[in-house]
Amino acid sequence: MVRAAVLPAVGAPLEITDIDLPDPGPGRVRVRLAAAGVCHSDLSLSNGTMRVPVPAVLGHEGAGTVVSVGEGVTGVAPGDGVVLNWAPSCGSCHACTLGEVWLCANALTGSADVYARTADGTDLHPGLNVAAFAEETVVPASCLLPLPDGVPLADAALLGCAVLTGYGAVHHSARVRPGETVAVFGVGGVGLATLQAARIAGASTIVAVDVSPEKEELARSAGATHYVVASEDTAREIRALTGRQGVDVAVECVGRAVTIRTAWESTRRGGRTTVVGIGGKDQQVTFNALELFHWGRTLSGCVYGNSNPAQDLPVLADHIRAGRLDLSALVTERIALEGIPAAFENMLAGKGGRALVVF
Repeated sequence: MVRAAVLPAVGAPLEITDIDLPDPGPGRVRVRLAAAGVCHSDLSLSNGTMRVPVPAVLGHEGAGTVVSVGEGVTGVAPGDGVVLNWAPSCGSCHACTLGEVWLCANALTGSADVYARTADGTDLHPGLNVAAFAEETVVPASCLLPLPDGVPLADAALLGCAVLTGYGAVHHSARVRPGETVAVFGVGGVGLATLQAARIAGASTIVAVDVSPEKEELARSAGATHYVVASEDTAREIRALTGRQGVDVAVECVGRAVTIRTAWESTRRGGRTTVVGIGGKDQQVTFNALELFHWGRTLSGCVYGNSNPAQDLPVLADHIRAGRLDLSALVTERIALEGIPAAFENMLAGKGGRALVVF
């Protein structure tokens, strides 16, 4: 039995309780969690914006130590440090054959599995495959990446989502070039990672935008050269900071229609707008045909940073070891499992960066 945060039903409060976690079967691995990040996607799963079979144990950004392995597992052994990969690619679907592993059609099929049970025998599903909001979890071996040398185990949890997403949004989706100007909308965990990635890419001007004035110091420490408190004048303010042109690249990390539209309007003619935030179906963004022609901007979605985790993790590790990427700077609160509901409330209120559950 291990303690976990269980989502009993969509929209219901999380329950911190003991669950019955079985020994790993063939091809599966048991992992003791060191830490798990509380991501906005977890909130979206809990409130129904994104769908997941329930009851479930959420949490998809984590790192830990291998406890035991099932039959046929050869890539990891007990005692190994690992980073959880919530979206493993199958290697055979159409997207994977094109090299677009972040769009794998089969990446989330494991979320429908029954991987554990509550104390009264109720089946539990692993939210986004890996069920990281628990002291221990059992996952397919494909959901594990080796812990890079020189990266602290607890901080490495952030590599599993926030950092891969933010770094990938800048380097894979928007393809920011040295000297370009960048605006980042939303200074949460992913936004902070995006700001650091823009700095690493050599952006000349980096504008952070958020509804909270209190996040300015946090944003500037991550690499922002300017800070704008979100308002109806945001696009105008950003254009004023960039010679009335607008930024070369805008990255939206919120997932709200009004923010996406503002990011678009803040981008120069011919610039690129990348949407990382996950919004609900009710968030409708509209454009007219003439402005699409006139502005010549590119608007693109971005899934998991358009990243290939197996290839990108060693690159991120190099940046960490060289001091260019600071994982601990993303964390504004370290909590226990019981603190997850409050972390959700802070997200809704626009407070803080990444909350990290430390076991």
